Amino acid sequence: MRDKLLTATAALAGIMLVWNLKIILTVLPDEVAQGAIYRIMFFHIPGFFTAGVCYIVAMLASIYYLWKKDLRADALAMAATEVALPFAAVNLITGMIWGRIIWGIWWAWDPRLTWALISWLVYFGYLMLRKAIDDPSERANISAVANIFFFSSVAITWKAIVWWRTQHPGPVLSIRGADGKLDAGVERMIYQNWIPLLLLAIVFISIRIRQERALRELDAMRRWAHAG
Repeated sequence: MRDKLLTATAALAGIMLVWNLKIILTVLPDEVAQGAIYRIMFFHIPGFFTAGVCYIVAMLASIYYLWKKDLRADALAMAATEVALPFAAVNLITGMIWGRIIWGIWWAWDPRLTWALISWLVYFGYLMLRKAIDDPSERANISAVANIFFFSSVAITWKAIVWWRTQHPGPVLSIRGADGKLDAGVERMIYQNWIPLLLLAIVFISIRIRQERALRELDAMRRWAHAG
């Protein structure tokens, strides 16, 4: 039943992405100042939002692990962090492409861009830290503390365009007080395209948790065999 539900969720996400792409490419007009390149925001912003949700889930799961010492929460934190990184990479890569067209350079050391990269690097470091610790309990404890601490970089990334006004555009969504700077239809499509990305994240996290549980069972059997 679970496999069928995951398959159905992935299929729904795929159908929604194809439908959204049709609207993005053939229905929505070019932006007056930016031209066609503005369409990249329909993946740039939802990619950042999806990664952010995964980071929040990982942080909450880490807090729960430290409270209850439940290894299932540790598996969720690991899976959510691992899934967040590709979506954060989509945000970084699409931002670089947009910057190359609009700014004329691939990368600018703008605070928002820099902190988005820092967040990606520290969470990649979190995954490397996990691989360096063999004992499951010690790995879970240290990883949970690190994950909670690393979330500060996500919060700084979110607020960077408010705290430091440099090259990166200011808030464009109405939920961030943009005062109608973005066309309502464009903003609606940003959220509409966020839905399939969230669905894919749920599918990937579920699969990764299942894999982690299987690996832990194998590790426990290996330890038992060596002890015997």
